[in-house]
Amino acid sequence: MIAMQLDAPGRPLRRVERPMPEPGPGEIRVAVAACGVCRTDLHIVDGDIRGHLPVVPGHEIVGRVDATGPDVSRFCPGERVGIAWLAGTCGLCSYCKDGRENLCDSPAFTGFTRDGGFASHCIADARFCFPLPATFDDLHAAPLLCAGLIGYRAYRMAGDAKSLGLYGFGAAAHILAQLAIAQGRTVFAFTRDGDFAGQDFARRLGCQWAGSSTAAPPEPLDAAIIFAPVGALVPEALKRVRKGGRVICAGIHMSDIPAFPYADLWEERSILSVANLTRADGTEFLALASRHPIETHVTAFPLDQANEALALLRSGKAEGAIVLRP
Repeated sequence: MIAMQLDAPGRPLRRVERPMPEPGPGEIRVAVAACGVCRTDLHIVDGDIRGHLPVVPGHEIVGRVDATGPDVSRFCPGERVGIAWLAGTCGLCSYCKDGRENLCDSPAFTGFTRDGGFASHCIADARFCFPLPATFDDLHAAPLLCAGLIGYRAYRMAGDAKSLGLYGFGAAAHILAQLAIAQGRTVFAFTRDGDFAGQDFARRLGCQWAGSSTAAPPEPLDAAIIFAPVGALVPEALKRVRKGGRVICAGIHMSDIPAFPYADLWEERSILSVANLTRADGTEFLALASRHPIETHVTAFPLDQANEALALLRSGKAEGAIVLRP
């Protein structure tokens, strides 16, 4: 098999050849057809979050089962599956027992604590893989597996907000905007200053308004979801939500949040964070994605150009999502 491997934070990924891995008990081997490039991959490569190295990044994986280990009955060779960020949990801690496996004390993460999908093949725990809607081909299904899934968890935390602000209009926001609009919500898109192409993209998808992240929307928001890893957006969003409104921080990493007046938080506004996802989130979102007119917009790169794909994501100039193909 071939893979793009991270040897140390801040270094370019390196193409490596490895022996074909064999699945163990409860595992499947997947021939990768497509793998999305996520902001979390960038945080891993840049050293914002650190784990065991070397590692193969990538956790928005679409592929087909080509081998199964002992005790696997859920999937058969040839079936198409999706592999997401949450790769495994202990099943024993209080969080797992309470149905909050996203907060497990001893989790495993695809492309971070175990090798991921920037490769021709990968190994996964069959219990944490998903069947995928036939309405999406391989390329366009890949962004659903993190931008969609973890974005959906953030969206659920926004409650029944009718007026929803999305800060950072990238892979996750462009999927969630379509779902929210299909469900009758009004969406306001916030981009970095001067990103007129991103604002135009948001309006083309049906957003009511699109503007700079420092601008005031035409009406107060019931909730705001922050996808950009910029702590300064938290007090900015707090100013834009009405009494009782919520600001949800959807990323795994964010720069420090600056001090802000208590008056901006008062009147029962709240700040929440999203951590990982549960398998129930994934099942629910993928069912919704198959029923609603959601279109993922992707820019494709060959696997050998993973570093160029990461550079495009880092620049903030990608429209929608970026996907690698072996």
